[in-house]
Amino acid sequence: MKLSKSFDKSLWVFHFNAGSCNGCDIEILAALTPRYDVERFGIKLVETPRHADVLLVTGPVTKQTKKPLERIYEQMMDPKAVLVIGNCGNTGHIFHDSYNIAGPVDEVIPVDVHIPGCAVRPEGVIFGVVKAWEALEKMRGAGTKEETKEEAEEAA
Repeated sequence: MKLSKSFDKSLWVFHFNAGSCNGCDIEILAALTPRYDVERFGIKLVETPRHADVLLVTGPVTKQTKKPLERIYEQMMDPKAVLVIGNCGNTGHIFHDSYNIAGPVDEVIPVDVHIPGCAVRPEGVIFGVVKAWEALEKMRGAGTKEETKEEAEEAA
């Protein structure tokens, strides 16, 4: 099995807590521990959105975090993917009619991958990052030229 060209580069992820209870955040950290060790696949948390390929958001968007979330999204280079982890970020969950909630994440910025759960297990976090990676591949058009070139070589 040959991996596509996009796997030559590491996938850098920026995590933003938009108002989470910290349950999903702990599971994200668990995905980085030696048991799951996502860094061996090149998936790495970065400290600035300017270096990130994927924006990982947890929690419902509060009125206080709405503008910072929009600013972080604008700071990321294109192509970029947005991954929302947990029920609160996807629907608002138990906070959906709270006075201080601006809404779920997709009402503030465009979202590419939704991973539901309360709290999402590390396997779900890894699955979501892989789906975000695939979404980035489609945006970049990766693999189409390489595959056709390889197919042409095989046919010859």
